[in-house]
Amino acid sequence: MRAFLFLFLLFPILELAVLIQVGSAIGVLPTLLLVIGSALLGSVLLRVAGVATAWRAREKLARGEMPEGEMFEGLLIAVGGGLLLLPGFISDIFGLLCLFPFTRRLLIGKLQRRAQEQALRQRAFFDDVQARSGQTHPNVLEGEYERRD
Repeated sequence: MRAFLFLFLLFPILELAVLIQVGSAIGVLPTLLLVIGSALLGSVLLRVAGVATAWRAREKLARGEMPEGEMFEGLLIAVGGGLLLLPGFISDIFGLLCLFPFTRRLLIGKLQRRAQEQALRQRAFFDDVQARSGQTHPNVLEGEYERRD
């Protein structure tokens, strides 16, 4: 949680530093045009890729299949389009990585593997009532006994 908060606070500072560096290298007007152009490109790509993904998901549902891949693709397309709409070049790079089909499929593969691992971990402890309740050690009574026959 602390790492996320740190990155959340550091990200705008990095974006601003990159914008200043690019602005000093190519000028203010070209930098502004690049930022506005990337936002427009993001909105167009978001619309086109989102409609295509929704169409594929609808086709899978019509065949009676579960469109889990299309759901992951839709999520990454939404994240990528949102990142392209944000002003800045670092967010644009991550947004384009989410929108390109090759990198999107790589990310989807990692997300699916992680979801399967999480499901297996949850299933492994499903029958164990103590693990579900948060108790890791059962109540243990120590003592001695003597057997008399």
